Amino acid sequence: MPPYSQLLAQIPMFEQLTDEELGHLSGLMQQRRYAKGEVIFHKGDVGTALFIVRRGEVAIRLSSAEGREVILAMLHRGDSFGELALLDGEPRSTDAVAREETHLLSLHRDDFRRFIGERPQVAMGLLAALSRMVRRVTQLVHDAAFLEGRARLVRVLLELARTQGQPGPAGGVVLPKRTQVELANQCGVTRESVNKWLRHYVQEGLISVDGGQITLLDVERLRRDVE
Repeated sequence: MPPYSQLLAQIPMFEQLTDEELGHLSGLMQQRRYAKGEVIFHKGDVGTALFIVRRGEVAIRLSSAEGREVILAMLHRGDSFGELALLDGEPRSTDAVAREETHLLSLHRDDFRRFIGERPQVAMGLLAALSRMVRRVTQLVHDAAFLEGRARLVRVLLELARTQGQPGPAGGVVLPKRTQVELANQCGVTRESVNKWLRHYVQEGLISVDGGQITLLDVERLRRDVE
């Protein structure tokens, strides 16, 4: 089996492809590696490729002229980004940054268009991926408009638990390490607010924080707290 076929088969956009088609698509992919903190692309860059995370973690973010950041998504193995560039070739609408050493696969727009021209089912998969992206951004706008900082933080913690959490002691869920600044950027609140509510939930016995490592001790009570 070609080197990337197994990974591609796990991506919803490509899950309807045959082994032969996955092999052909795999041959169009190019490997790219980025160091921790390296920018993959900036907002405003010309967009010519789709990216797929093979290993590592990528932050999709918006930045202001004053240096403020909002993280729209944290992406991991099997996640794709840069889809809009495949459709319109317009400048990038966000930044993408490697949060750790990250290995990506890239697919040039021209190669993808030729591939998709013969396989309309992939076009439907692309539309579904774009729909999920719109829903995610809509949820972020909703949360920013209607939820207080506490609820936004809990939602981010629960999403981390769902997507990347590891079993912890006594049924808890250990989250991937995040600094308070990173959590604040994901929530769209200040670091001081994140610190305040983390301390609150530690006192309530719902989470523990040890050297920056957050463990959710009672996921159901946390969920009920923001319903």
